[in-house]
Amino acid sequence: MLYPQKVNPKKGDLVVKIAIGISLAIMLLLILINHLTTNEIHWAGVANAGIIYIWITVIYAINKNTNIATHVLVQAIAISILTIYIDYKTGFRKWSINISIPIIIIIANITMLILTIVSHKKYIRYAICQLVICLFSLIPIFFIYKNIVANKVLSYVATGICFMNFLLTICLCAKDVKDAVIRKFHI
Repeated sequence: MLYPQKVNPKKGDLVVKIAIGISLAIMLLLILINHLTTNEIHWAGVANAGIIYIWITVIYAINKNTNIATHVLVQAIAISILTIYIDYKTGFRKWSINISIPIIIIIANITMLILTIVSHKKYIRYAICQLVICLFSLIPIFFIYKNIVANKVLSYVATGICFMNFLLTICLCAKDVKDAVIRKFHI
């Protein structure tokens, strides 16, 4: 294939609109859970700020057609560090490890999936960042193994979404990966 195939912009817009709707529902759910469980600490605000921040990145990437995968990775790590710091400063009740980091990992994986589906660029540009995000997504499993996490469900969900995202991305872009291997190794 010499020229990239055109992507139907309406299909990409629909995926983005659906994903934004799901994100808004998750944000409202986080606010409700925060209000019902730990009203004195506003962890939902920090998690929702992370979701908004990542959506700004996705919308920028789609509109500018730039390789934003590295920025998604760096921002996900930076937001995770920020939430741990905020948690530490407010008495380290471990909400950053139990809730924020798994949510940030879920959003980073969904962001990578949306970028892969919507972008007309080849997947190979996102492959390294996807692998690093998958490694970053194993952090909740480490927390579970060391018994640092009290509520393990969200950590398992984050890791499961990571693996599903990685497999789905490989399935969607197998032809591009095959073309890149043939081109690199002259097979």
